[in-house]
Amino acid sequence: MAESPSPEQLESLVNMTVQMSTNSSLDAPTKAPEEFVLVNWMDMLSLVIALVGMVGNSIVLWLLGFRTRRSPFSVYILNLAAADALLLGSCFGYFMWRIFGNSKRRVMKLLWRSILNLPYCVGLSLLAAISTERCLSVLFPLWYRCHRPKHMSAAVCAFLWALLGLFWGVLGVLPFLIKVHISDFNFVLRFVQLGWFVLLTCVLGVSSLTLVLRVQCSSQRRRPPRLYLLVLLTVLVFLLCGLPWGVLDAIWFFSGSRLIPYKLCRLLACVNCSANPFIYFFLGSQWCRRGREPLRVVLQRALGEEPVGGNGGRDTSHSNTLDELS
Repeated sequence: MAESPSPEQLESLVNMTVQMSTNSSLDAPTKAPEEFVLVNWMDMLSLVIALVGMVGNSIVLWLLGFRTRRSPFSVYILNLAAADALLLGSCFGYFMWRIFGNSKRRVMKLLWRSILNLPYCVGLSLLAAISTERCLSVLFPLWYRCHRPKHMSAAVCAFLWALLGLFWGVLGVLPFLIKVHISDFNFVLRFVQLGWFVLLTCVLGVSSLTLVLRVQCSSQRRRPPRLYLLVLLTVLVFLLCGLPWGVLDAIWFFSGSRLIPYKLCRLLACVNCSANPFIYFFLGSQWCRRGREPLRVVLQRALGEEPVGGNGGRDTSHSNTLDELS
């Protein structure tokens, strides 16, 4: 017959069990809040920035869409504000899904990836188109003024929205339609995305550098126009805050690892989209004037379309911009 444990052994066993349960009950509550603070503070900050940015881009959309007269450059800014607002709204919806939805479903993660990447790629494409067009207007002013199609801005924006919408729509709907293994097809689409990102980044960098050199040379003679400062500041903010998102995808595509935290890249992308309206209104403001000006006037001045004397006329600053930099 097995020997029964002594009372001393039973007492020591009970003490060990009580101590282990006490330690586990004390460790769990203290570890959870610390992990919550360290992991989710960037999501909370991104949520606040996204709300502020949606308000700012909505104001720009309202003013350019319904309160001002359209110009070739304002069409680009209108579509850029739409892409920024869509990205911020998608980030806000993504945060809500992570909080209240089932964040472990792989299919939903693939769908959200397409929803978030669509406005990001459209914004990058629009910035590359804006910078390239401004660069051509500086390098070849006569050719640009005589041969530029009248509705080229609207055509370029429509083409970019249709092309990238089709691409990311296929990539987002594919997991729902095909129930088999689609890694090969997904690899091709991801490779196309990477090539598009690298191409547009190179175009954006070369055209922006050319524009910077040209503006720097002209600034020795006269003050550079606000329109070109707007383009350069918008591109600079994107390179600092928006570019890490695409770089993260490129690193993950080649190495399968994420050297940059994804939450940080999403936070920087929200900062980039939210900063653009502040750039427009900052450059369009005239601090030497007393009193408040309508936001419509400030935005028109930033785009080089400042009304004169409130009588609906326009000054010649926008029309003479090419002459100033040529």
